[in-house]
Amino acid sequence: QVQLVESGGGLVAAGGSLRLSCAASGLTFSSYAMGWFRQAPGKEREFVAAITRSTGSTYYADSVKGRFTISRDNAKNTLYLQVNSLKPEDTAVYYCAAGKGHTSVRPRAYDYWGQGAQLTVSS
Repeated sequence: QVQLVESGGGLVAAGGSLRLSCAASGLTFSSYAMGWFRQAPGKEREFVAAITRSTGSTYYADSVKGRFTISRDNAKNTLYLQVNSLKPEDTAVYYCAAGKGHTSVRPRAYDYWGQGAQLTVSS
């Protein structure tokens, strides 16, 4: 079955950096558009970034543009999110998602989801 497993979350001081990873299995990774979403306590899940399946074109939420970088390694079936210049408001559970269709900012456009990785940014 399809599995998406996030890793790399943790506790980071404001201004710090880390890299989230999402290891995919059970699907032809290169055939899926991939996205990162996040959900803070009491808030709805929100779009963070997305990358197309073939050209590697990327899209970002305005709140993370210039600080976060999404990338993928189709040979390793892995999706990444490099997060820099972290702010306390970046604290959330970060989810990776795979979609058979085009990249989208809408969670409903994605078919498979990981279990999430907690990222906490201290002020």
